[in-house]
Amino acid sequence: MNSDTLTRGLLFLSLAATGVPGNAAVICAFVSAAYHEGRLSPADAIVLHLASANLMVVGIRCLLEVLATFEIYNVFDDSGCKAVIFVYRTTRSLSIWLTFVLSAYQCLSVAPPGSRWAAARALLAQYLVVIFLALWLINTSMSAAPLMFAVGARNDSRLLQNGINVEFCFLSFPSKLSRDANGAAQVGRDVVPMALMATASLVILVFLYRHSRQVKGLRGGGARQGPSAERRAAMTVVTLVTLYVLFYGVDNGLWVYTLTVPQTLGSSLISDLRIFFSSLYAAVCPIVIIISNKKVNKHLNCGKEPKTLSDASQPSV
Repeated sequence: MNSDTLTRGLLFLSLAATGVPGNAAVICAFVSAAYHEGRLSPADAIVLHLASANLMVVGIRCLLEVLATFEIYNVFDDSGCKAVIFVYRTTRSLSIWLTFVLSAYQCLSVAPPGSRWAAARALLAQYLVVIFLALWLINTSMSAAPLMFAVGARNDSRLLQNGINVEFCFLSFPSKLSRDANGAAQVGRDVVPMALMATASLVILVFLYRHSRQVKGLRGGGARQGPSAERRAAMTVVTLVTLYVLFYGVDNGLWVYTLTVPQTLGSSLISDLRIFFSSLYAAVCPIVIIISNKKVNKHLNCGKEPKTLSDASQPSV
């Protein structure tokens, strides 16, 4: 095994070793909370769904990449490539859109009671299951290309004509037009929620800034108090969105570079970097949630203080 292959395997192993137990812990914490408390808040339900999507990203793509890289077990024949890439793309895009839904919900949460935005928040919470189903249907249908064009890697020069090398597999498109159209659709699917969640995060930050100035004026320079549960939830969402924009921004930049520089299509290096950066979000996301979410802390028995009644009434993202 050469040094490049070893480095690749160790990088994906680090993602799997971090992301699988991290996301599994978040899921277990929320399942425990739902069992003991009888229900989950809308924000908690979104985070639970997000952790489930992230677990599938790192558990299926990264873990199987590790097993194949170290020649432990290779599932990447034609059928395996179709299944793995399809599930990876679907859950990856679900992770993106669920982060947007979470940021939108938290943005609506800072609206004053009785306003139209507060009513929109209640409507979003009421139809959350419908939103989840719609996201699954949309992202599943937009990830169908691997089911038609993914094949296992083999020595066939025809695969490089309109194909994309993803190490153990090739995405062999029938024409350059279909390859570029599929690439453009993927970029659009990522950029749209990126712009929307960035806007929502800016709204949250503006609200927090104005609120902090109002509180400071009312206190008249008195002693500082700890951050409220609402403020913690808002900052957690802003942190997740910042990580998303950073990691998926690199991912999409590399994808555009791949489509515009044909020489890169025959090498798996760019594809490996894209998968690494997009999976990095799925691996880091549960760490942010475990650190910042009191409910997760409580049910993982790592919280230092019991949750107060006032905290329980606030979002616990």
